[in-house]
Amino acid sequence: MRASDLLHTRPEGLYCPPGDFFIDPVKPVERALITHGHADHARPGHAKVLASDQTLDIMAIRYGGDFCGERQIAALGETLDLNGVKITFRPAGHVLGSCQIVVEKDGTRIVASGDYKRRHDPTCLPFEVVPCDVFITEATFALPVFRHPDTAEEIARLIESVRQFPERAHVVGAYALGKAQRVIRMLRDAGHDAPIYIHGAMQKLCDYYVSQGVDLGELRPATIDRKQKDQFAGAIIVGPPSAFADRWARRFPDPVACFASGWMRIRQRARQRGVELPLILSDHSDWDELCDTIHETGCSEVWVTHGREEALVRWCELQGIRARPLHLVGYEDENE
Repeated sequence: MRASDLLHTRPEGLYCPPGDFFIDPVKPVERALITHGHADHARPGHAKVLASDQTLDIMAIRYGGDFCGERQIAALGETLDLNGVKITFRPAGHVLGSCQIVVEKDGTRIVASGDYKRRHDPTCLPFEVVPCDVFITEATFALPVFRHPDTAEEIARLIESVRQFPERAHVVGAYALGKAQRVIRMLRDAGHDAPIYIHGAMQKLCDYYVSQGVDLGELRPATIDRKQKDQFAGAIIVGPPSAFADRWARRFPDPVACFASGWMRIRQRARQRGVELPLILSDHSDWDELCDTIHETGCSEVWVTHGREEALVRWCELQGIRARPLHLVGYEDENE
């Protein structure tokens, strides 16, 4: 069958007419298949939700146990039948529980990759290349300027700064789901065994990661006794980017403002945020990884979702691969 008959866009999101389901819908629907737990992809209010067990757990942590009417676990690699459409969930390497969704019917296979990365991440399963006819890819960093550096080297820069400025606190802005836990785990892998302090908004998600076998070492709440402000001298504190907009980060002793994001490649963004130590550390693929992934799938057509759609579509055309933007709305990349 034609790929456009198997999946196409509607105001609610990407829709499969024969299967009667949506993938990462932005509005409440009868049946939603969810790729991962970030709020722009996993919204509450659907009647039925099919996702990995970890994504379902994360949605319950973020929205409460009644985030949907009925939930169903999609076991990795297990093929399900939804009204004659075959559905398989495969790892996406984005955050804990993140998946690509493979949609097949009448000899046509489409892979909706959701958000994904190709770099090593000790906190989640790695991306798995799935051969397909149509590959649906994000384009968050789909410009040649975005070539992420080695992540271990970025973590080493943070550790070296702590060594150079032992009297200062290092406050790291990192998205609460995925990025924060990855930064903490990579610090541990690099030999940083001191307690790491976290913003209260991260506690439940960090606890969940630990319950899933991700060792984050000793974590302590980043609460300040005003009589002992210097207790955070030389400490690393991890908090959500939103916390930097209020007075929270300024409570610590002469803080070094750090921000872990692929957007730190753009110096103007770092300056606008007042970031002293930008850490180019992304949970999305960079330009080369996006292009390599498209080739590796062997697809003959690419659909590009949110991000720098035009550049990636043009690159595909130059490679002789049909491509088009989906112009899906409601997905954000600022806090990646």
